[in-house]
Amino acid sequence: QVQLVESGGGLVQAGGSLRLSCAASGRTFSGYAMGWFRQAPGNEREFVAAISWSGTFTIYANSVKGRSTISRDNTKNTMILQMNSLKPEDTAVYYCAARPIAMVASRERDYAYWGQGTQVTVSS
Repeated sequence: QVQLVESGGGLVQAGGSLRLSCAASGRTFSGYAMGWFRQAPGNEREFVAAISWSGTFTIYANSVKGRSTISRDNTKNTMILQMNSLKPEDTAVYYCAARPIAMVASRERDYAYWGQGTQVTVSS
């Protein structure tokens, strides 16, 4: 079992930045790809970004591409989402997810483990 805990959310003005972190614990983390998803009120959960186990491969949703960077530190079992130039439409609960396969994926059903989420609110 893998436990995931997100942190770093908060309230920020449009144009600002946030750094979301995901800490993994539990069974071995080796070989797990990870991703970020988000869910705004009234909307379904949507893909944001994902990173392979090695960190070599990354994918982004078009809505955040160019404004966000996903990274990971396997020595610390952590994953980071750096978000810049934030917009009010980025407001959502952001979830960290992990899958026991090394390659990236963007579908929610490809991920087996989920965190509880961290709220990001961007004011205009």
